Amino acid sequence: MKRIVVSLFSVAMAATSALAVAGTSAVSDTSKESCAIGYVTGVGGSAQSFREYQSSDNKYRYLADHPIQCQVSDEGRTSGCVGVVNLRKERVSVYDDSGDTTMSVVTRVELEHGTYPVIIVVRKQDVRCEE
Repeated sequence: MKRIVVSLFSVAMAATSALAVAGTSAVSDTSKESCAIGYVTGVGGSAQSFREYQSSDNKYRYLADHPIQCQVSDEGRTSGCVGVVNLRKERVSVYDDSGDTTMSVVTRVELEHGTYPVIIVVRKQDVRCEE
């Protein structure tokens, strides 16, 4: 009888340990995949302009010829953005992390009439999550 109880207890402990390890692994993988706040070093821009930049043969020339431009409302909201911008350790808020290789972020960008928050697309590998 003791062998059966010990055997059942061992099986229960092994199953519980496996579930605990699996649960921990899933939580840590999710935290590495997405974050709310991060820093970007690299090029970002409007979705269309960013795709054009990525497929350009001369990325430096594209960056120089297509600076980011947006319409700014009286309330300070940006819209209709086109072009790309080079970012150096800019703090961003993640807006949409659903792409395979890119994500949409909100960051402050220097425009003609001041600095405003803009939604841009960046490569995921250029984003470092805030710890």
